[in-house]
Amino acid sequence: MKRIVTDSLIVTKRNLIRMARVPESIFFNAVQPVMFVLLFRYVFGGAITTGGAYVNYLIPGVLVQTTLFGGAGTSFGLNDDMQKGIVDRFRSLPMARSAVLTGRIAADVVRNLFVVLLMIGVGMAVGFRFNNGFLPAVGAIGMLLLFGMAFCWLFALVGLSVKSAETAQIAAFLPIFPLTFAASTFVPLDSMPGWLQAFARNQPVSHAVNVVRKLTQGDAIRGVNLSQEMVAMVAWSLGITAVFVALSVRRYRRVG
Repeated sequence: MKRIVTDSLIVTKRNLIRMARVPESIFFNAVQPVMFVLLFRYVFGGAITTGGAYVNYLIPGVLVQTTLFGGAGTSFGLNDDMQKGIVDRFRSLPMARSAVLTGRIAADVVRNLFVVLLMIGVGMAVGFRFNNGFLPAVGAIGMLLLFGMAFCWLFALVGLSVKSAETAQIAAFLPIFPLTFAASTFVPLDSMPGWLQAFARNQPVSHAVNVVRKLTQGDAIRGVNLSQEMVAMVAWSLGITAVFVALSVRRYRRVG
């Protein structure tokens, strides 16, 4: 166990150093969420009624979306390492084989934290405020990282299953858009058709957005039961993690 942890930390450090040497990857990872913030804040926001300041409704949704975009980077990065033969080099070393995956996920969670903090800064620049205190705000960031980590494992399977990094990137974005738009990310659910509300209300992104929104805004967000939403979000996150850790490890062994 100690060897697995040590090797995972070494691979994590390697991935973080690689990210630091290619800062444009983090920059472009943040560009899309920034564009969504500006678009919905200044173009669509005036037409959307949420019962309060729309920017405080919007930013929690964008933060959840940002963690999903970060997970897509897992797919691309892992596949890129495979195509360049780096994973084969790791296999030839006397190290825990699981460290390749866990080190990749851990590095991407750190990257997610950086981008989430960056997006919080962008949100505050356009008027977003934490209205529920410091500790709930920290809790919201922790929930975001847990949720993002779960989807990193999902996207790790995608990266291990396709033949090129470009395909991995495209395939990773396919589930992101329906999950983020058919949810409470940008608009209240009651504005959607009834058949779509049933899906949107019970899918993981809506639960995650509701939790982050309630933690950051408190009583200003009505109609959301924090404890129920948090249980649902954690259950989704742990369930997705359990399923896709097993599938990713199995796939990793098969491609080796």
